[in-house]
Amino acid sequence: MRHRCRVPELGKPADQRKALLRALTTELLRHGRITTTKARAKAVRSEADHIITLAKDGTLSARRQAMGYLYDKQLVHALFAQVGERYGKRNGGYTRILRTISRRGDNAEMAIIELV
Repeated sequence: MRHRCRVPELGKPADQRKALLRALTTELLRHGRITTTKARAKAVRSEADHIITLAKDGTLSARRQAMGYLYDKQLVHALFAQVGERYGKRNGGYTRILRTISRRGDNAEMAIIELV
């Protein structure tokens, strides 16, 4: 049973799913906008919002948690330096998902996820 299980499985084992979400979150924070499937975009939204909330907190503990999750150490330093002025007055909802056309090969629903 998967009652109250809020983790989207994305058709992958747990270790591959966690690595995929870490990679997508890192690239989203690096580039500000990525194109992926709609299910992956919805899954990465909560991870990206959590990392930005950690950056808004700005404590040493939050910085270490972010470094343990993201793949790029320089990105963490840049994120913690910039996020205060960019999202200081916003109480969540740091990402936006825009639907695009379906993928040609397998007709998967595609989406663009971007930072607001």
